[in-house]
Amino acid sequence: MNKEMDMREVLEKVKQGEISVEDAEHYFRKAPFDEMGYAKLDMHRQIRSGFPEVIFCSGKADAHLVPIVKRLYEANGEVFGTRASEHQYQMLKEIYPQIQYDPISHILKIENKEKKEGVGLIAVCTAGTADIPVAEEAAQTAEYFGAKGIHRLFARLDAIQDANCVVAVAGMEGALASVLGGLVNKPVIAVPTSVGYGASMNGISALLTMINSCANGIATVNIDNGYGAGYIATQINRMGVKEK
Repeated sequence: MNKEMDMREVLEKVKQGEISVEDAEHYFRKAPFDEMGYAKLDMHRQIRSGFPEVIFCSGKADAHLVPIVKRLYEANGEVFGTRASEHQYQMLKEIYPQIQYDPISHILKIENKEKKEGVGLIAVCTAGTADIPVAEEAAQTAEYFGAKGIHRLFARLDAIQDANCVVAVAGMEGALASVLGGLVNKPVIAVPTSVGYGASMNGISALLTMINSCANGIATVNIDNGYGAGYIATQINRMGVKEK
């Protein structure tokens, strides 16, 4: 595998005299995007934001998904995909035997744990077992991006209050976010899910409850968007670790 260097690695190698200034200049002049015809991969996203490109697998043709995984894996030494199917996992496993798949969250990944320090603490709370798939998507996203501690709970209020950020995942009427917002002094990311009966309107009822909450410190992501919640939670967690 020919893993590309990140910006810090390039600068360190210049500092140590391992590569020339001209070689470093050539590296930084590389196009930030890989144009594949059917997809444009953002190869400099981690340099700009601290987070690498992630693959949304749902609906992708096999002939497109395989080259995308290959290119990101070659560049980053790991790869992360959301909303993947069992078929996509089995197909990719034939090429990458080390790939992992979680049938609950539908996340597939090849992970390089050696380069991750793991920092901070995030609490992911659910209103019920039906919300676990979305909660797991949030938790595993945060873990992949380097959060050290992920608590999946609700009963232990002490652990929730110790977290740098709380993710509240709920369907039905979506009251969990408001409850947690009144119990903690940290940001709460509310995730409405499509769990519920007819009048829940596939999560719209929970969404409306969460964005109309009178509790302070609550931000709401889209319906079933566990990945988005995990991403924002990681950003907040990193800020909390820096402050400490």
